[in-house]
Amino acid sequence: MTEVKANMAGNVWKVLVSEGDTVDSSQDIVILESMKMEIPIAAEASGTVKELKVKEEDFVNEGDVIAIIE
Repeated sequence: MTEVKANMAGNVWKVLVSEGDTVDSSQDIVILESMKMEIPIAAEASGTVKELKVKEEDFVNEGDVIAIIE
């Protein structure tokens, strides 16, 4: 099981996957908006998205868990 974490604080601009989706390592999971920049957050491992911890327009801090991949 792998936790995908935010690497900086920002608003969740777009969620690119759904629970149950299969993702590849380095595939973008969400896009954060911070300081008017779009920052993609990618999966660190291949697997299935077990749980999404955020939704669009949520605010996350650096280190917050965005998704869990099995």
